[in-house]
This record gives sequence, C-alpha cells and structure tokens, in this order.
Amino acid sequence: MRILVLGGTAFLSAEIVHQAVAGGHEVTCLARGSAAEPPEGAAWLKADRSLGPKAYGGVEGEWDGIIDVARDPVPASEALDALGHRTAHWTFVSSCSVYSDASVPGATEDAALLPALAWGTPSTPENYGESKAAIEEVTVKTAGMKAHLCRAGLIGGPGDGSDRYGYWPARFARDNSPAIVPAIDSHATQVIDVRDLAAWILLAAEQGTTGALNALGDQVPFGEYISASREAADHHAEVVPAAEDWLADQGVGYWAGPDSLPLWLPPGHEGFMARSRKAAVKAGLRIRPWQETLADTLADERRRGLDRPRKAGLTPETEARLVARLGEETN
Repeated sequence: MRILVLGGTAFLSAEIVHQAVAGGHEVTCLARGSAAEPPEGAAWLKADRSLGPKAYGGVEGEWDGIIDVARDPVPASEALDALGHRTAHWTFVSSCSVYSDASVPGATEDAALLPALAWGTPSTPENYGESKAAIEEVTVKTAGMKAHLCRAGLIGGPGDGSDRYGYWPARFARDNSPAIVPAIDSHATQVIDVRDLAAWILLAAEQGTTGALNALGDQVPFGEYISASREAADHHAEVVPAAEDWLADQGVGYWAGPDSLPLWLPPGHEGFMARSRKAAVKAGLRIRPWQETLADTLADERRRGLDRPRKAGLTPETEARLVARLGEETN
C-alpha cells in the first residue's frame, strides 16, 4: 500500500510508520520534525500544518490510505479538503473521549457523543473530547464511506510520553518504601498497547474497514493491575490504600498530570475504561496479553530512568507526606 501518515514522529504515529515500513508498505510522513524525525525507511515530507492549506501543497499522487491523528479540527479539516479525494481509505484516530456519558460500563459505538467543538474555538486539553467529535463530524462529511473512525481508549506501552500507565510499575520499581494507592481494587482499567493499536489501524486500512469502532485493551481490575505491577517490580513494602474522598481532600488529582494517581477516575466515570470493543474484535483487532504490555512498559521505564521527572503521578516527597498523614489520622 501507498500510505501517507499526517504525523509519524511521536508515539502512536511513529509506531504506525514503523510497522508499515516493516510490513513492506511505501510510507510517507507529513510532519514538521521539530521534536523527532520519522522512523527509518519512511519518506519525509517536511511541512507545518499550522500554516494552513499550503502545508499540503507538496503532497503528490494518489494514496491507498491516509492516517491522521489530529487533535485540532482546523488542520484536520484542511487536510481532508486537500487530500480526501485522493485516497481510497481515510483513518482518523479519534478517542473514546468523544462519548458524552462515561458512567455506563459496556457501552458500544452507538452511545451518544459530545457536541462538536464550535468552529473557530481553540482546541485545548479541556475540550479534547469535543475537538475529536468535531473532527469525526468533518471526516464523515468529507471522506464519507471510506472513513474509519478509530476510537482509541487509553494508549500505553513503551514510549508513552503521558507517563500514566507506566507510573505504577515504575513507582514500585523505584524503591521499597510504602506506596499509597487509591482504594479502588474492583474498578476497571482498560489500556490498549500502542503496538496493537498501530497494527489494527494498518489492518483496517488494508481491509478497507470503515465506520466508528472502539479500539480498546482488556478490562483489568485495578487491584489486579497493581498486584501484577508490584510483582514485576519486585516490590515488597507496604501498600497503603486510601479512600477516594480522602485523596481528593488532600488535593491529589485524578487520572493524569502532576500530583495525580493515574488510572484513578472521578465519580461518574464507571464506564470510561469499561467500554465494549466487540465490533473491532470482530473486524480483526487483536490484543496481546496485558501482562506483556506491563512487562515491556516497566523495561521502558527503567531505560528512561525511574527517578526522572514525570508528567503524571506523585513525586516521592508528596507520596511520603501523604503516607505519613494517613498513618497519623488512622492511628
């Protein structure tokens, strides 16, 4: 296949390019390359999408598949206008954040969506779901029946720059001091390995798979994931469970970001990491054992440095303070 990736230099898009090249496809990346270059074996068309429609002026010929991972509706729409008529298949990597209700476990692709971001409104982390919904809307309008809306869940695995999934195995490997965890052992986690997601995106393009499909990993109880993380990291110190209300009162953040506990979700999100992936599995999505993703993520965390500053999770100092405070309050 002749594949154009709009991006191709970071995490998922780089993994897509890596696998596509390894699979013998002719791959071109349209990217600035300001942070990294595309994987070896891909052609590189240097362009800055923030400059508008002229960014696509150097793209020549017809394509078997175009893959876009955009977050901002404006460049996504401009790419569709410039290139949508020149490809047999268009993949937009969307997100399960487009759904308006995160409270219902087992929800399928028919669930209601958030309203699309109003045109001209700046895309921000706070309106991420609305931004993705807007891109889905314009993708269907422009690419029509050849569009695959890949609604990915939380993506993990080696190379994850968000620091979320890897926080827990890295924390347990860092030292054998007491570790504080939210008391949510039965809550679901649902993470897809970046390598499995990339493979699915390419398979869907090869097969001509279209429509909206949830691309999700296994549902794993949080407590089981924590136990496996501790075992993989050989952590034997005390694990200190903390009530959700207590953590919130201490200013600990949900899900991501500084001073957070990754994979811990706020009330009303019981279905956020418990959605159905049956349609995608029926169409060919294949998922490796989650324990393999965990082991490979820990190995990657060790390579990157267990003591490095992180984008998500508690610092050792904050964790120690919380453990001490919780101990004082319970004694």
